[in-house]
Amino acid sequence: MKVKQRSSGLLPQLVFIGPALIFFAIIVVVPFLMSIYYSFTEWNGVTTTVKWVGLDNFKQIIMGDEDFHKAFWFTTRFTVMMVLLANLLGFLLALLLTQALKTRNILRTVFFLPNVIGGLLLGFIWQFIFVKGFATIGELTHIGFFELPWLGDAPTAFWGLVIVSVWQTAGYLMIIYIAGLANVPRDILEAARIDGANRWQVLRSITVPLIMPAVTVCLFLTISWAFKMYDLNVSLTKGGPFNSTESVALNIYEEAFRNNRYGLGTAKSVIFFMVVAVITIVQVWITKKKEVEV
Repeated sequence: MKVKQRSSGLLPQLVFIGPALIFFAIIVVVPFLMSIYYSFTEWNGVTTTVKWVGLDNFKQIIMGDEDFHKAFWFTTRFTVMMVLLANLLGFLLALLLTQALKTRNILRTVFFLPNVIGGLLLGFIWQFIFVKGFATIGELTHIGFFELPWLGDAPTAFWGLVIVSVWQTAGYLMIIYIAGLANVPRDILEAARIDGANRWQVLRSITVPLIMPAVTVCLFLTISWAFKMYDLNVSLTKGGPFNSTESVALNIYEEAFRNNRYGLGTAKSVIFFMVVAVITIVQVWITKKKEVEV
């Protein structure tokens, strides 16, 4: 009887889950395994001739690929600044919009809207703002901030990408933080205020520890978004000036599809995947340890 019950319960599961698993395997698992194989080969992505080279691609990337090292350093710096600023701004917006404001629902919508705009379109819009809009304001007001060569100089182009990324993602993080703040028990906050704790003490010792699950999710999302940045990089700076703002994702694309060195490009993607996986696993492990239960 038990065997029959298990078999009868397995069939509906296969019917509902099976198609999703098949598509997941075709779209994600199989290409991932194939990319691991091609990372050990010398292939241009077009011909049928695939030459096995072993670890040569990885040695070349680690020892002598200065463009990849430069792109990785840029992506790391960008990720650190974007993660810190986007989470800080998203959390501050959440604190503001959980107060008793008459326009808080409208403001939530306004701050969330940039996340709806696609990365390519967003990049082209901000490219016009940096090149045309800021230049015009600078000519009229002579304010130094608007007269900077925003996309024409490496430092300002870096901060331009950070500004646009933070502007786009802060609203999404705000929603997650608002959900976390809404789950903080009010009686605990009231008890702390009765005991004489000020706002900063309540925020540091009670609110932040209780919303650590939201912090874990937001950090995970922003780290993965920042490391994988591609569309915004292409549309806003195209990796310039002089490849100073080329992300790792853009470098991998150029290597595989522009230089027709697919084997080398997939080797870079494997290294990139391993690094990002380790960083996100460590981040989740650390922030999970700081979560508390009420």
